[in-house]
This record gives sequence, structure tokens and C-alpha cells, in this order.
Amino acid sequence: MTKRASTKRPVAKRATTLERVRAFALGMPQAYEDHPWGESVIKVGKKVFVFLGSDGGDHEPGMSVKLTDSHGQAMMVRGASPTGYGLGRAGWVNVPFARGGPPLAVLTDWVEESYRHVAPKKLTALLDEGERP
Repeated sequence: MTKRASTKRPVAKRATTLERVRAFALGMPQAYEDHPWGESVIKVGKKVFVFLGSDGGDHEPGMSVKLTDSHGQAMMVRGASPTGYGLGRAGWVNVPFARGGPPLAVLTDWVEESYRHVAPKKLTALLDEGERP
């Protein structure tokens, strides 16, 4: 008896919400990833505009972003909370990537809003001119 070669194609791995949010954030003008305190953060200049947490561990994947216009909306997400270390008082919100949470388009809108809070005006002007990730 001879074996037939499998005709199944390998299944491509779907990007996780975390990977998609990271890719979107890194597409913002002059954004880069850094790893202070053992966590993944995305910065513009020397300022963090999104905290993505650390890989592994027992925490739920999510992000922390600085919001004003969308702060109330983000706080209504199940499991959302003000960011610790006093950042919550400045508008930072922890948003989990739990199933049933906000769609990716909302999460990336919040990343952009956070970017606009910390990026220099000349870089936010690029977004207004249509340079989008």
C-alpha cells in the first residue's frame, strides 16, 4: 500500500489582536517599540503612547492608552480600569483584549488618539495629511 501525499495546505496563523494593535501603532509616524521594565511599549520620541504589557505571565492581553475624547467609552469596556502608578489620573486606561470587547477598529482609533496626545504637532499633522498606517 502506498501513501498519498497530503493535498492540505498549511493553515496560516491568524494575527492576534495584540499583534495587530502593535503593527498599527508601529505604523504611526516615527513610532518604535521599546522594552523598559520588561514590558513592550510603543513610543514616539521619548514618550510612550501605548503600553502593551509583557509577554507571557498570568495577565490578560491588553493595552494602556491615554484618552480624553474616548475615555468614558473605554472605561465602559468590561475589565477596563484606570492605569496604575498615577497614570489613570492623567487619562490613561487599561483596556483588555477579551473576547466580546471592542472591535479592532475601535482599539486602533484609541491608539491613534493616544499618539496624538503625546506626539509632536508636526507628526500629528502628517496624520491629518493622510499618512496613516
